[in-house]
Amino acid sequence: MVLTWVSPFNSVNGYGLFRVMTTARPEIVIEVSDNGTAWKEQEFRWKPGAVARRPRFVEPHMPRLDWQMWFAALGRCEDAPWFQAFLERLAQGSPPVVALLARNPFPDAPPLYLRSTLYDYHFTDVKTLRAGGTWWRRTEMGPFCPTVTSAPEVP
Repeated sequence: MVLTWVSPFNSVNGYGLFRVMTTARPEIVIEVSDNGTAWKEQEFRWKPGAVARRPRFVEPHMPRLDWQMWFAALGRCEDAPWFQAFLERLAQGSPPVVALLARNPFPDAPPLYLRSTLYDYHFTDVKTLRAGGTWWRRTEMGPFCPTVTSAPEVP
């Protein structure tokens, strides 16, 4: 009742970073390859990835890259130029960028191909978790960004 009376003055609002929480959990999974055929998933330190990996306890720390990945997944590749730059730096094997990740599947040389796929993640139920140790189920939603390559062009 009071809100109805004061709303025309625009002095009260629902502003806030998490005024409305998302109900879906889209996640970007990055895969890397040295031949464009066999792909390895790039693991992040904190965000969901492998379905059997237990969620990490993060609070009160909020890892910047993993946090930004969550927001990128809520939009489109074109709306996240930082993500495209991130993929390019991974393709170059930039040590500071690679160090932000949980592990490097190509420690001797940077990958030649990187692709990003959008998935919808959900927690599994207790029965599934106990039976197989699977924390997540994920459904592929399609490519997020075009594949990045540093492979030389074949004439």
